[in-house]
Amino acid sequence: MTEDNEKDLVELKGVGDKTAEKLEEAGYDDLMSIATMSSGDLGEVADLGDKKSQKIITAARHELDLGFETGKDKYDSRKDMGRITTGCEDLDEILGGGVETQNITEFYGEYGSAKTQISHQLSVNVQLPEGEGGLGKGAVYIDTEDTFIPTRIEQMAEARGLDVEETLDNIHVARAYNSDHQMLLADEAQDICQEEDIGLIIVDSLTAQFRADYVGRGELAPRQQKLNRHMNTLLRLANSHNAAVVVTNQVMSNPDQMFGDPTKAIGGHIVAHNSAVRLYLRKGKKDKRVARLVDSPYMPEAEAVFKVADEGIISD
Repeated sequence: MTEDNEKDLVELKGVGDKTAEKLEEAGYDDLMSIATMSSGDLGEVADLGDKKSQKIITAARHELDLGFETGKDKYDSRKDMGRITTGCEDLDEILGGGVETQNITEFYGEYGSAKTQISHQLSVNVQLPEGEGGLGKGAVYIDTEDTFIPTRIEQMAEARGLDVEETLDNIHVARAYNSDHQMLLADEAQDICQEEDIGLIIVDSLTAQFRADYVGRGELAPRQQKLNRHMNTLLRLANSHNAAVVVTNQVMSNPDQMFGDPTKAIGGHIVAHNSAVRLYLRKGKKDKRVARLVDSPYMPEAEAVFKVADEGIISD
């Protein structure tokens, strides 16, 4: 974090003591988090009008000099991007070397396709040294379906020669009981990222609580708007802390599709546009799983086969 980014909010034009207090209570306690908010979100958090909110956001952006940059500047910033190994060489290869920071990666598939297994594995692997496929950092794990299993982390940590208790201590887990709670936990993850050395944020699964809270076609629009705000929060975490964000997603069958696999991810364009990298997981024979890279900014569509073993995700 830069010195400008650490500037007290009360020093920001338009922000008084009460507004600063409300923002800090909501987890927006640095200039970057303010600069990347929408005026609507800021107004809701701090109880301000649109014009006042926009002035504060503009002031934060001015302090941080957020604007256009050259392609060379962007290229240099990408040099800080890290990657986390999945544990399978073929899967890492189609991802360009592993799950990358500064972006959202989505794994979607049916029940039993290894979405949660990969989430557990990445929570362990991010703690590996950089030279061994990790980042040497901890993880934040938002569990929406009560599927986080500490004994599974134990198996994977032991297989990689990591201290089990230390590995578990470096994973900050919270159970989300509804979509509002899930969004609150994403905001609280901001505090953890500032206090701890976090390289990975996982949401497993992204849309389960939203589907439960918003039922029927009449609820689709508010659900998507809320989901979009949630994804924007996660993307801010990825960018401001150089962390990898991994979301798992449920699927449904598309009855209109006449040919090919009718399975598609929940969340529609909102999730698709916010996820830089998307992988579709499906069951193979016996303990094998197949991962297909559906979307990536620079990698071609490809498939990789991996296994789910006692020691974790391994190559076929």
